[in-house]
Amino acid sequence: MSFSGKSLSAVATRRSILGFGAIAAAGLITACAGEGATGTNAGTAAASSSVNAGGKVLNIDFATYNPLSLVLKEKGWLEATLKEQGYTVNWVQSAGSNKANEALRAGAIDVGSTAGSAALLARSNGSPIKNILLYSQPEWAALAVAKDSTITSVAELKGKNVAATKGTDPYFFLLQALEANGLKASDVTVQNLQHADGRAALENGSVDAWSGLDPIMAGAEQAGAKLIYRNVDFNTYGFLNATESFISEKPEVAQAVVDSYEYAREWALENLEETSTILAKVAGLEDAVATKVITERSNLDVDPVPGEKQRVVLEKVGPIFVQSGDVKDQATVDAALASIFDDTFAKNADPSTVKA
Repeated sequence: MSFSGKSLSAVATRRSILGFGAIAAAGLITACAGEGATGTNAGTAAASSSVNAGGKVLNIDFATYNPLSLVLKEKGWLEATLKEQGYTVNWVQSAGSNKANEALRAGAIDVGSTAGSAALLARSNGSPIKNILLYSQPEWAALAVAKDSTITSVAELKGKNVAATKGTDPYFFLLQALEANGLKASDVTVQNLQHADGRAALENGSVDAWSGLDPIMAGAEQAGAKLIYRNVDFNTYGFLNATESFISEKPEVAQAVVDSYEYAREWALENLEETSTILAKVAGLEDAVATKVITERSNLDVDPVPGEKQRVVLEKVGPIFVQSGDVKDQATVDAALASIFDDTFAKNADPSTVKA
């Protein structure tokens, strides 16, 4: 299969992967072995940033909530493309947007995957990151209750315990869902649990509801969990972010990453079944669950260039940061939003440069 030129218009004519479905997760799982690259099962900022110190190494994350990262890691296209520049690739797993942001801020990774809301929150709090590519427009968050729960609406969550991972899209989804249904954040007790732990808490009865992230909640749903609230407009885009120092010091590597992502996007759109199989293998999902996530709950056929659409979405989320006490004032959020996008690399994306 060959791809031509810098135009991605061919992608737009292909079948859009719509359906956006709710939910669930990105649990920390063991990194896949082999594939000609090193791998770190990290997800936390504790991963050593010293890996950059003595050689030409790209530290980049992979995450089950970012299917394109899984395709790239599986196929080895990024390794092959950067080999000519003398770089090796170190893959680090992110268990959630919050963990990707921790690793970016600590310098443990150069490029990381987050939800748009999480990227804006991190920059608002001083993390020197820029969004360089959009990898999806998913509906990946919703509110779930256990299979035997009698709760059927958001209003019934008043006074209840709800699991959510702070600093991620599901957390901000929860806050927006509460507000939309006449409740305040103080009307519930938020249990700050990583996504996979949130599912476990829901299933063992430790919490009354869970705001999760695909694909873990898709698995929970198959096991009987019920979705009581969905709203695609409360989900933000999938952001691929890079540290400002990486962008300024290694722009050619940043471009290679974006080019490779665009190659992976085109491939994934033409190979949905194999993309689902890759997700199932990495995330430990049944094939039917992985297929549901890819074909119904992910929209990979999205314009990769960040810009006005994402700005509008984040303008709605930004005030929540201040209301919840996550950012000191609106002016700080506004400044972060005004400076978070670097569309240079996505605009110049050329999948034909990728060695496949």
